[in-house]
Amino acid sequence: MKNKGKNGIYLLFLLLAVAAVGIAIWGPEKLAGYKDRGILGVINTREAGEEGEGYRYRLSGNEKLYIVSRCLESQVLPGSEQNALTGGSIEAVDYQELEGTYAFVVKHKGPSEKEITDAEIYEICNQGLEDLKKLGILPESVRKVDAVSYEAVLYSAIDVLEPRNNVGVWKLSLSDSQRNANKENRIIDVYLDADNGKIYEFYVRTALTWDKLDADRIMAEWSNYLGLGQPEPYESINPLSETTPYFKKYTFSGMGQGKTIVTLGFYEGINELFLKIS
Repeated sequence: MKNKGKNGIYLLFLLLAVAAVGIAIWGPEKLAGYKDRGILGVINTREAGEEGEGYRYRLSGNEKLYIVSRCLESQVLPGSEQNALTGGSIEAVDYQELEGTYAFVVKHKGPSEKEITDAEIYEICNQGLEDLKKLGILPESVRKVDAVSYEAVLYSAIDVLEPRNNVGVWKLSLSDSQRNANKENRIIDVYLDADNGKIYEFYVRTALTWDKLDADRIMAEWSNYLGLGQPEPYESINPLSETTPYFKKYTFSGMGQGKTIVTLGFYEGINELFLKIS
């Protein structure tokens, strides 16, 4: 009886060992088959953020201003007829062909869901101009922009080495059909943030003269308008950096150790007031 009991136990262990070997050999294959049947032929969807463009990355006002300034500086852009005399031009470049550290390129895909659309940009720009008038940055006499007289182009200001650092920028320019018309009290060029409509840069014809302008007050108001903090005077000024003797430069903190230089100036003769970033 004892031998029969031992034989039964040995037989049980043998069967368990055989089963374990079988599971080790054929088990993973069977499990993989069941898993494949649950995946193959079934469409699975998942939302993906716009990481390639980096639009969802949140930037501060100072960081946005710095990126836009570096991108504009990397181009030779005709901000007005006066500095267009240098022969600058805007060129649309494919993202894959971008070179250098910063690039200012036409956004061919159009506005994202959170950006100002083509249909909205003129109204948004006029609201921005009204805000600057209330702050005393622009005179009340400055006229509104409209789709008939102005051309609007959407750009991306991109940190090429870190593409998630990018800013959508609308540029409105007086159209070529209006270049020979009366430009008094008209915006010539203006750059706006494509998210919130805040004005980064402008060139405007005005009846004002440089001696009637309080540059420090204007810059302080514009800084508060963009939430940049207090501007600091820019000390190392090259007198040949501008094509007019009437200007004053300021600096703002940017990204890392970088600074943004902002120039408020005036072209005498054509009576053009400008605020530009670089």
